[in-house]
Amino acid sequence: MGRNAILFVNTHKENALNKAEQIKKELEKRSIKSTVFTFEGKPETPPEGEWDIAFSIGGDGTVLYTARCMSPLGVPILPVNLGAVGFIAGVLDEWLDVFDRWEKGEISISRRCMLEVYVRRESKIESKNICLNDIVISASGIAKLINLEVNMNAETGVTSLGCYRCDGLIVATPTGSTAYSMAAGGPILDPEMEAMILTPICPFSLSNRPFVLPSKNILVITVAQEQRSGVLLTVDGQDTYNLKNGDKIFIQQAANDAELIYSDRLNYYSALRTKIFHPYKAGEANA
Repeated sequence: MGRNAILFVNTHKENALNKAEQIKKELEKRSIKSTVFTFEGKPETPPEGEWDIAFSIGGDGTVLYTARCMSPLGVPILPVNLGAVGFIAGVLDEWLDVFDRWEKGEISISRRCMLEVYVRRESKIESKNICLNDIVISASGIAKLINLEVNMNAETGVTSLGCYRCDGLIVATPTGSTAYSMAAGGPILDPEMEAMILTPICPFSLSNRPFVLPSKNILVITVAQEQRSGVLLTVDGQDTYNLKNGDKIFIQQAANDAELIYSDRLNYYSALRTKIFHPYKAGEANA
């Protein structure tokens, strides 16, 4: 195995620089060269290099950014959590034990489906990106309701999923099923599944319900010509793009998964239990 690491350090998080320095020193003891890439707010482009591992030092948002940078390169990510929630950044002070076990081949990689999105305006591709959590199409003006037409392209042909009059649409990965999509009423999926979730935001029609769709099909969302508001495309809550009437947004599974290094896959369900669900304790009356 090569001996090069890159550390994505979100300096907005308290103690992030101290944690990065600790990790860098431990890697140096193992003759691993490390490059520290720090940012606060919207990051710049990380330095180029041939990396064998990436450390994400921050919260879930830091992992999302690191995954968008590293997944196309096939670089595994060890997510060190300094944030409050930590659904994706699940490793805490035990990072060194996790790293050592990964080097020995004792830990398997958690492969996470990512989505690719691009915008076609007339015959030109205007924007292209990938995401680990979600893609959101929403109103950018005061008038919240927007009109979107949704179709799914599969090997068997094109299927219409209907016209949505809503505050927006969320297309989430299984990893992103516990984020904005869940808050809007979408289902929770196991993060290692291959699927995408289409969740309307405050739909005008109560018949517009969430869909769980095959991620290998292509979702095509068209911005209707008649709009009372501007329309905005947001990727992982971090990258934004202004849409125009008639734009078509194409979404499908990305060519590469995000590869996350975890000590225990069941940590995900533990986080669900303690941070979302609040089961009654022994001795409490049944609801």
